[in-house]
Amino acid sequence: MDKEWWKKAIVYQIYPRSFADSNGDGIGDIPGIISKLDYIASLGVDVIWLSPVYASPNEDNGYDISDYLSIHPDFGTMDDFDALIAEADKRGIKIIMDLVINHTSSEHEWFQKSRKGIEPYKDFYYWSDSWPGTPNNWTGFFGGGTWEYDSERKASYLHLFAPHQPDLNYHNPLVWEKINEILKFWLDKGVKGFRCDVINILYKDSLENGKKKMILTGSEHYLTLDGTHEILKKINKTLSEYGAFTVGETVFVDTNDAKLLTSPERKELNMVFSFQHMEVDQIIVKWFKKKFSWKKFIAVLDKWQRELEWNTIYLENHDQPRSVSRFGSMEYWKDSSKLLATLLLTLKGTPFIFEGEEIGMTNFDFVSMDEVEDVESKNIYKILSSVHLPKSIKWKMIKNTSRDNARTPMQWNGKDGAGFTTGKPWLGINKNKDKINVEMEERDKDSILSYYKTLISFRKKSEDLMEGDYKLMENGRDVTEYMRGGLSIILNHSDKEIKREIEGEILLSTENERKEGFLKPWEAIIVRK
Repeated sequence: MDKEWWKKAIVYQIYPRSFADSNGDGIGDIPGIISKLDYIASLGVDVIWLSPVYASPNEDNGYDISDYLSIHPDFGTMDDFDALIAEADKRGIKIIMDLVINHTSSEHEWFQKSRKGIEPYKDFYYWSDSWPGTPNNWTGFFGGGTWEYDSERKASYLHLFAPHQPDLNYHNPLVWEKINEILKFWLDKGVKGFRCDVINILYKDSLENGKKKMILTGSEHYLTLDGTHEILKKINKTLSEYGAFTVGETVFVDTNDAKLLTSPERKELNMVFSFQHMEVDQIIVKWFKKKFSWKKFIAVLDKWQRELEWNTIYLENHDQPRSVSRFGSMEYWKDSSKLLATLLLTLKGTPFIFEGEEIGMTNFDFVSMDEVEDVESKNIYKILSSVHLPKSIKWKMIKNTSRDNARTPMQWNGKDGAGFTTGKPWLGINKNKDKINVEMEERDKDSILSYYKTLISFRKKSEDLMEGDYKLMENGRDVTEYMRGGLSIILNHSDKEIKREIEGEILLSTENERKEGFLKPWEAIIVRK
């Protein structure tokens, strides 16, 4: 196998809870995924990234793991998982899993033994005897403090996320030994890599007070430290024995951090998910829907394209609002969805497509907090409750940012349950399912889905897009142009027609009927110069 096979791959992310429900309980499952493998293969993708399917109390939808070596009953059995690996392999599709090792669930056996002081688990987590009060002033990713008192141990434990997600203590070498056993268990089953959750915050160098900040006070004591780099080298050593790869979710990193994390010579991560392009519309723009600046957006993407030899390309995932609702135009929903597809699949790097992105799924249409399930959104809304703002503004803040925007069930058809379930779905289904769904788009040669298939096929056959150099040619308010090898990609990301003479052969356009000398609103073209 090519050691860098992941450079030629296209990844499709599945959020299992929301993808396909095989038994009518309203929750997506592994047999449901197996039933859709032919559809996934028809897209032309090479890898499925599976969000967590491990045993979990689901306080944070599977990112609080109670047993790393078991499948949650909601999703099926270990036999189902083995069948998924086998059936995907028949179609030439690899499976990668989520690796969540900054924290466990508080229901994990390790934590339950740790709170009782049982060896060797006593120091698997960060404990402090400071009570009442807390040992430091750190604030967490979900808002509020980072220490929770445990009545059994009569001490407090560190949690950078929710209280039911205690952080593992990597100062204890036995923690790494256990994690390494977990890696090998899944790799032996045929898993080809891991998406590593918040992987650059594993190691805490001290528990001293942090410098006060608007968010994440104390982060200087855990963000991308030398200790984390050492852990990543150990993970890399294990995965390299299997020809597997890693992509790290790395919070608050810049291109210099990313170079260290992904440098082949350092043997840590293969790629990272950066967030800088996802922060262009924060906070004022995203909450209050001021005009989005494509110029700033492209400038950030350009910086990462230039400064990293290879990295991920993504516009959506389970933690981000839908890209067409965020960066596109609902008036030109189909056109802007196709333009975003063009951007995603023509930049340099490994593209990641999130379930439903290929049919142009939009943000949720919920009308109140009663419909929201996301723990992060609920915690933020609780904090906002103490702020003197109109209720409508608080709701707008949540509506535009909630992770549930990406988690509404996959829209397979326009019927009740959207072809996702015959039961009551765990999260509300968008009412636009009758207009945006796989069944309709598979019949329409001009659909977003058809365009994705065409573009993926085009990319795989194009040496320029697979290996060509990148160069930004124009970064305007309405038009972007960049080169990939000998190809020019031109994007009109505006609601207006732009006068533009095109030099060269147009190989692909989002428009079936072009207007010569002009770019139609939200038209994207690929040109051979």
